[in-house]
Amino acid sequence: MALSIDPDSKLLMMTRPAFGGNLMATIQCKNHRPQIATIRPGVMEPMEKDTTRIGHITPYTIPFAPEDQTVEILEVIKKTKTINDITEAKCLVSGGLGVGSKENFQQLRIVADLLDGDIAASRVAVDAGYVDDERQVGQTGKTVRPELYLACGISGAIQHVAGMENADVVIAINKNETAPIFGVADLGIVGDVNIILPKLANAIKEAKEKGLTTVLLLQTNMLV
Repeated sequence: MALSIDPDSKLLMMTRPAFGGNLMATIQCKNHRPQIATIRPGVMEPMEKDTTRIGHITPYTIPFAPEDQTVEILEVIKKTKTINDITEAKCLVSGGLGVGSKENFQQLRIVADLLDGDIAASRVAVDAGYVDDERQVGQTGKTVRPELYLACGISGAIQHVAGMENADVVIAINKNETAPIFGVADLGIVGDVNIILPKLANAIKEAKEKGLTTVLLLQTNMLV
């Protein structure tokens, strides 16, 4: 989830979820080199392309003999991609257990389409079968950093927040006014997500019909 360098030992410090995502552990590789870590997509922002840099490729052939192979590939079946990568979405309308059902997620899809975005979900919503696991955001899912993250019926557990806290703008809708998600939201709306989302969708449609290119979601009087 994060990388840093210890200023004294110069060791690479690798932070990752541990114990089922209930805490964050920092791992160090003191006795072996090289120090290597893989990072989840979306955790870090890509650097600007530098066309002046030149890399050098050194081919290296590894001789494998048949007796070295312990696994035999019988067939390669490519999976047809039917879901967009949520890490590339500029807007995500994400739902939690508070959405209530798989059918209610259709309202999230309507709002997401109006905002030219996509839908996502918390782990509990995925476990409940509301959406596919490829849409899961959080420590055990994907890390996203969209321009707008609309959290609908998501309580805001630390495991979920770790996957979306770097979004530019976070708007939370939850009927529990003490939900932790309001602590990371730029705008919070207390209410039933299944009542608010249809009103939000109508407000966006009306704004588009008037030729507005930007929907001012901060005008909460449009939602109540």
